[in-house]
Amino acid sequence: MVESSQSVTVVALLADPDAPTEVAQRMARDLPARLADAFGRRRRFDVEVVSEPFTAGTEDLATLTRRVIDRGRGEDWDIVVALTDLPLHSRGRKLVVDLSHEHGLALLSLPSLGGLRFQRRARRAVEEAVLSLAGAQAAEAEKPGHARSLGDFTSRLASVHPAPVGDEEAADLRYVVGGPRGYLRVLGGMVRANRPWRLVPGLSKALAAALATGAIATVNSTLWSLAASLGTPRLVIATVGSVALMIGWLIVDAHLWHRTAEDSPEARKRAALYNASTVVTVGIGVLVCYAGLLVINLVWALFILNGQVFASMTRTPLDAAEYWTLAWFVASVATVGGALGSGLESDEAIRAAAYSKREQERRRMLEDDGD
Repeated sequence: MVESSQSVTVVALLADPDAPTEVAQRMARDLPARLADAFGRRRRFDVEVVSEPFTAGTEDLATLTRRVIDRGRGEDWDIVVALTDLPLHSRGRKLVVDLSHEHGLALLSLPSLGGLRFQRRARRAVEEAVLSLAGAQAAEAEKPGHARSLGDFTSRLASVHPAPVGDEEAADLRYVVGGPRGYLRVLGGMVRANRPWRLVPGLSKALAAALATGAIATVNSTLWSLAASLGTPRLVIATVGSVALMIGWLIVDAHLWHRTAEDSPEARKRAALYNASTVVTVGIGVLVCYAGLLVINLVWALFILNGQVFASMTRTPLDAAEYWTLAWFVASVATVGGALGSGLESDEAIRAAAYSKREQERRRMLEDDGD
């Protein structure tokens, strides 16, 4: 009896491949129950996850909206929420979410949610979007009490605010982030979506070269003397230089730098955002590798070095400070060796960390499907 009195709303989470699909799949586990609790037990929500590269080849909001509308035709979906890891723009500002109550769709740009507490923010954004769309549908069915705006959404994300929508656009409600804080928020979201920790396994050959370089350097008496003579400022400079060399080499060798063929200010801003996210992503991956090399070199030095031999060569006792200084310096030397070894890696493994390259993969997937 209770089940038969419930209205059913079918919600489709249309997600780009890779990270957005994973986000949608995790969200779909408890989303129906959360929506039912928020909306009222007289309505049941069925959630489907559809993984498709619907953003392939374009970042234009109007084009993406038309694609989502066309994709929903012929399906039994009441509401479509499209999730993408592309940083979308609207009149110079970063888009958070576009809603069209007429068509029952929402387009959510995940990077605009930032890099911290991402899963919770994404779930909240999707919940508020679905409840707003479902409320509009209920109002059309003469249940005006269920109509709702995105007030909760905007209060939980303080930097998010409404933005005007053109008369010719399908959306009727839009939220954006702007200013330096919004830029950093989107950049953090892009870096998180890139998952820089995945770069470490992709650099297996580079890490092998770095470990071999570090193992040899640790037993080199000339490096002992150099390390013993270096102060902290020079060690910091060596670290910064070696890490920067590794980052630059990876970006250049794997062709990660994004260049735009368009000459508009909007296109240049997008390219700058892509490149900033690539530099930060690769930088985090390299720093993780550097920290690992530092620990391994320290353990190797503790195991292999002889205090008497070290003191006779450097005239410095081998104490904890010397172990640390040597391991630190050798990690920088090994990172340079790893940069040379990274040339042996396949570009595909390294490009997995670059936003623009993932978009090229979507284009190839779409072309393959068309063929």
